[in-house]
Amino acid sequence: MKRLLALFTVLAAVAAAADLDGNWKATAEGPQGAMTRTFTFKTDGSKVTGETTSEMMGKSTISDGKLDGNNLSFNITIDFGGNQMKVEYKGTVSGKDLKMTAQLQGGQAGGQAIEWKATKQ
Repeated sequence: MKRLLALFTVLAAVAAAADLDGNWKATAEGPQGAMTRTFTFKTDGSKVTGETTSEMMGKSTISDGKLDGNNLSFNITIDFGGNQMKVEYKGTVSGKDLKMTAQLQGGQAGGQAIEWKATKQ
């Protein structure tokens, strides 16, 4: 009976996890106006990998990615004027919609957060 209960618990957790895999197109308002970014996510259990691309910052690899139910977190490293900076993303997946907050780690750039809204393509 305990094994059956454990199996149902695992299956419920898998069923509750968001469908993140694939391509997402995101938009945000930044200090210089509207920005766009694409994300390609791949999940393996709760681990999230992939890459993201923007016209301004180019391509970055997703690291330290985690999906816990509908909650997503990951980091990217961007090259900003020759300086490598880590950006932390945290968000929530709801069907084909993804809302995220991106913030430079370590309080860089005054700690200004950027709110991203993405749609699965």
